[in-house]
Amino acid sequence: MNSVWISAIGLCGATLIGAVLGFGIKELPHKWNDTVLGFCAGIMLAASTLGLIVPAFDEAGCSNWWMVVIGVMAGAWFLNVLDLVTPHLHHITGLDEEEHRNNASLNHILLFVLAIALHKLPEGMAAGVSMSNVSSGETSWTVSLGIAIQNIPEGMVIIAPLLVAGVTRGRTLAISIAIGLLEVVGVWLGFALGTASTMFLPVMLGFAGGAMLYVTSDEMIPETHAHGYQKQATYALLLGFMTLLVIERFFE
Repeated sequence: MNSVWISAIGLCGATLIGAVLGFGIKELPHKWNDTVLGFCAGIMLAASTLGLIVPAFDEAGCSNWWMVVIGVMAGAWFLNVLDLVTPHLHHITGLDEEEHRNNASLNHILLFVLAIALHKLPEGMAAGVSMSNVSSGETSWTVSLGIAIQNIPEGMVIIAPLLVAGVTRGRTLAISIAIGLLEVVGVWLGFALGTASTMFLPVMLGFAGGAMLYVTSDEMIPETHAHGYQKQATYALLLGFMTLLVIERFFE
């Protein structure tokens, strides 16, 4: 249980550290924003494959590989549904409803921030499910560590767009805290589901991995390629991927 609390508090804390750092940066240029997000995408790719999908196949064995495939596709579908359920953004930001309706750029910024917020729950679940994989008798920190690393720059890049959109500093901080707490809920939910039945553990690991792959492919990579800095973003993605691989080797 202590390991689960460490994971939950660590992920939330990393998001808040990034948010605090973000307040010190008035506006991050697109070049650096895309580079940071590319690095985060690489971390997410490595964490989802090495920390979730590969262990899922190990748990399932050769005869039950199909459970992992179903889990991955279900995780992606679940996040796709979450993307479609968009709340009224003006209630979150405190800005005028008419301003949201007539400002396409503002809505694009807020939808991007919302996309980050939406994937925090399944992201936390991914860490929680990986912590419930205790068949080896050792705690797996690969997914939690990978998510924590990418939470810091990710927490930074959501602050500047909100401030530019006109959201007050106080409400921006409240949004950041709420986003971090979503991850705490996700960690405990994932841990509970993963330990409820070992038979379903391969499915849950695949589910969490599929959700992470979906948000990486559907939200993060397209965003890094939208402003003409795709080369830098691509190399940053590779660096992020290799960073987690190297760290994972040291923690073995």
